[in-house]
Amino acid sequence: MSLNESLDRVLTRYKELESLMSEGGAGGDKIAKLGKEYSDLGPVVEAVKTYRKAQADAQGMADLLADPATDRDMRELAEEEFQELKETLPELERQVQLMLLPKDEADEKNAILEVRAGTGGDEAGLFAADLFRMYQRYAETHRWRFEVMSVNETGIGGYKEAIATISGTDVFARLKFESGVHRVQRIPVTESGGRIHTSAATVAVMPEAEEVDIDIDEKELRIDVFRASGPGGQSVNTTDSAVRITHLPTGLVVIQQDEKSQHKNRAKAMKVLRSRLYERERQIRDDARAAQRKGQVGSGDRSERIRTYNFPQGRVTDHRINLTLHKLDRVMDGDLDELMDALISEDQASRLAEIA
Repeated sequence: MSLNESLDRVLTRYKELESLMSEGGAGGDKIAKLGKEYSDLGPVVEAVKTYRKAQADAQGMADLLADPATDRDMRELAEEEFQELKETLPELERQVQLMLLPKDEADEKNAILEVRAGTGGDEAGLFAADLFRMYQRYAETHRWRFEVMSVNETGIGGYKEAIATISGTDVFARLKFESGVHRVQRIPVTESGGRIHTSAATVAVMPEAEEVDIDIDEKELRIDVFRASGPGGQSVNTTDSAVRITHLPTGLVVIQQDEKSQHKNRAKAMKVLRSRLYERERQIRDDARAAQRKGQVGSGDRSERIRTYNFPQGRVTDHRINLTLHKLDRVMDGDLDELMDALISEDQASRLAEIA
């Protein structure tokens, strides 16, 4: 389908929605659904109108320039405006094409963030804690809500595993390319010889799934309760409040023990399990699509090394887009927008290339 045909379809659908909403008679849920589609299409329609007006203006200037009867002064004005429109039209066309790209249904969702220590012993745990705080600060800069769900500490300030829910506008859309292996190169505080060590942590970002997104059969769950314990094995609770939920068909296991209430731990564990299952289904679909794609920013595979944080040189490098920034201290303090914007732009460019 050509770009013009796609634009015609958008304008036609927008008029259809206007008509359907003005007629009334639909139920509340249907009206709400139509209203959301209408609202979502509004900016697209405005962009289409701007683009087509520029096209029409450019054609008008071209006609004036081709007309032998056009006087000199008018020709100069037409030439100037025609050149300006020629420069503007490609960017207007790109904006329209981006708006027409299929939306990721999960982009508007909140996210579940999981950070785990990888190879590197105590230093990996300290780096995992640093990454977790980096995302917490990034959330603060965007005024997102960052709710810590569980933290499994190493005992020296590091994290074996930390999980949080991040809520706000476009959370998953901005964080979804963070999944993968993050590598750090630095001199550990525990290293007396001053040698640079390399260690790693694994990050997973999943869209927070609602009950309507994923159906879980209670019969497919094994739920165990036990007494919670803290770092080093010391008991932190005197009742069996910790919960372990195993999803039997997939083997996925979620443990929650931060709350004193077994009921609250179970609710948190179900939220994480639901999101992991939802992400698993998304990954299967994405893998099938990726096999047909010429290029993509990242598969989201947790085993893929995506970024290196080099402390001696003060730089961070994203290996998927070959981007190096020499502001590691600011990045670790939550200044991630330059990385996020570059990853989103690269993904958009590769998707546009597929339909070109």
